[in-house]
Amino acid sequence: MKSSSPLFLDSRIRRREMLLRASNGFGALALSGLFGSVGKVGAEPLASGLRPSLFRPKARNVIFLFMEGAVSQVDSFDYKPMLEKYHGQGARKAMGRIEKTQFEDIGSVMKSPWNFRQHGSSGTWVSDLFPHVARQADELCVLRSMTSNFPEHTSANYFLHSGTGLQGRPSLGAWVTYGLGSSNDTLPGYVVLNGGQIPSGGLDNFGNGFLPATYQGSLLNAIGTPLANVVPGEKESGLQEAKRSLVRRLNSHGLADSGGAEILESAIANYELAARMQVAIPDLLDLSSESIATRRMYGLESTYEHTRTYARQCILARRMIERGVRFIELTVPMVDGYSRWDAHGGIVTNHGNNARAVDQPIAGLLADLKQRGLLDETLVLWAGEFGRTPFSQGSDGRDHNEYAFSAWIAGGGIRGGMTYGATDDWGYKAVENRLEMHDLHATILHLLGLDHERLTFRFGGRDMRLTDVRGEVIREIIA
Repeated sequence: MKSSSPLFLDSRIRRREMLLRASNGFGALALSGLFGSVGKVGAEPLASGLRPSLFRPKARNVIFLFMEGAVSQVDSFDYKPMLEKYHGQGARKAMGRIEKTQFEDIGSVMKSPWNFRQHGSSGTWVSDLFPHVARQADELCVLRSMTSNFPEHTSANYFLHSGTGLQGRPSLGAWVTYGLGSSNDTLPGYVVLNGGQIPSGGLDNFGNGFLPATYQGSLLNAIGTPLANVVPGEKESGLQEAKRSLVRRLNSHGLADSGGAEILESAIANYELAARMQVAIPDLLDLSSESIATRRMYGLESTYEHTRTYARQCILARRMIERGVRFIELTVPMVDGYSRWDAHGGIVTNHGNNARAVDQPIAGLLADLKQRGLLDETLVLWAGEFGRTPFSQGSDGRDHNEYAFSAWIAGGGIRGGMTYGATDDWGYKAVENRLEMHDLHATILHLLGLDHERLTFRFGGRDMRLTDVRGEVIREIIA
């Protein structure tokens, strides 16, 4: 980070040098925590209080509802009557100049198969694709002018998560936990709840990049075994203690020989956290204490399997917020064999079934956070990696569209019941208050009390940051 910041370590001083100056380095403390009393807080990078905010935050936590595959904006939150008027007409003739699409299969103007209605006292337009979320319209700030720099899933996913289309950069969740740390010493600061599909681009979407490994996303399965070996076997206690003793000796020698290597120290921290997770994870995942009313509100009692899967993810996200997890991301379930929201054909079935899986659980999450007094301090982000075309691909699909898409934010200091930005008459391109990914990232960091221009990490001879040299805080949407 910039040396002028009084709240962070000087970027010119390596972390291991700081540790070597202390009488007891972090590695030794981590080892004692790992092999001593499980649940005891060690002096680690994620410890509460080591990353104070630069100014008073409006939010403390983030839940990112990642709609991978790209939800069509003109079928969800961006109502365009022109599509109804010109439905079935040749797109190039009706719309004029059309940019090259990824697959160049440009068909006719296609109206939405779902009706749009105004909801809440704000009158926000939401389609019948999301009837449950529509009831929470007054909590939403809908961003209708989001854009991406990439029309292909993998690069666009990296761009959404890390601010660059390249593999290997730190994700938003990693930057947040690096900047703020965690207020929980028994769970990771950054958790990814996997509903069944790892996004295009793989686990690098949740990676730490050049940041210390402590800040990478920890993947937990929402269904089945959450994490391999997280619950020790009843007959393995003695064997496990023997293994810990061996690892302790090996790590002690390795740490001494390296003089405090950062990579090894991060590995030791992860070992320590893993030991504490064996206590915390079973309790976290036990939903037996949730009331019948809560289970029904989220859709956990639904007859549709995928609604139950996403409902479990959303309940777990709320429970993690209550336990102080800083950043939680939810991936989408594998809905009836469809590849995410990627509706190149059969959009009615694809979007219909995907929405059926996530709609009620998301609405339940917003309502539950609000009634528990947690929404004010929790930023909920809903977004895909880009949008879809207002014209058809084939007869009943939509192609990728990086020129405009819709996202929404709720809670955490956001002005609810409003829309920001606009697209053209077709929903094809952003034309008013055009937003780039860096603007979204800068705003999220700002709401968490972090200045995106000062949250930096020295790498490759320069101070790197999530927003690179771009990004403006969207101040009009902040309450």
